Amino acid sequence: MSVKAHIPNIITLLNLFCGSIAVIFAVQSNFVFAAIFVFLGIFFDFFDGFFARKLNVSSEIGLQLDSLADMVTSGLVPGIVMFKLISLAIDAPAFAETTTDWNSMFHFNGFKVSFLPLLGLLITLGSCYRLAKFNLDIEQQSYFKGLPTPANALLILSLPLIIEFQNSNTITTIILNPWFLIGLTFFSCYILNSKVKLFALKFKDYSFTNNKVRYIFLMLCVLCLILLHFAAIPVIIIFYILLSLISK
Repeated sequence: MSVKAHIPNIITLLNLFCGSIAVIFAVQSNFVFAAIFVFLGIFFDFFDGFFARKLNVSSEIGLQLDSLADMVTSGLVPGIVMFKLISLAIDAPAFAETTTDWNSMFHFNGFKVSFLPLLGLLITLGSCYRLAKFNLDIEQQSYFKGLPTPANALLILSLPLIIEFQNSNTITTIILNPWFLIGLTFFSCYILNSKVKLFALKFKDYSFTNNKVRYIFLMLCVLCLILLHFAAIPVIIIFYILLSLISK
């Protein structure tokens, strides 16, 4: 096997490496660095497929390796981050007073865990199920069924970044509302595994006619990022879903 055949797999392993580092930071509640390494992992995730196509070295092991790496970077990390965010939300004084009955705390040899934040890990389960389905689905070449796991990871990781950098008490209050976070968790699991067809950012050529929706989407992304900064990420995800529905 030639050296070039290993290049996409090496890039995929860099995705997994970044995702593993992001897990460490997420567990430590260092959301900014967790997000940075998730972004790097997603960057490598995009280019492993790009180089596999350019070098014509696509393989079955590459497909499996890609999903395994995504499971960590785009599945495990957002689940941990949501777990942490819900934990922060239920510790807020305005909410803690009303949750003593149904948000019970379990103790085991000094280890304490609250039940409600564990719902955040449903994102990890939903991501795993989606990736397993994707590996068996031969139709998803020019489009995706449901939201891709990297896009979902960006959505979840954007929340602590918005809190950290947007400096908006109103937005922070909304994000750290437990009902919002729990609702987003269930929505995330649904949209990951829905049958909604979403366009893929794969260009067979670069003509505007054949890629009209993709170019419009990319222009909207740039505009939103300039105007809204990190708050643009949830807006971009909504645009992505709406444009996909309209284009179909």
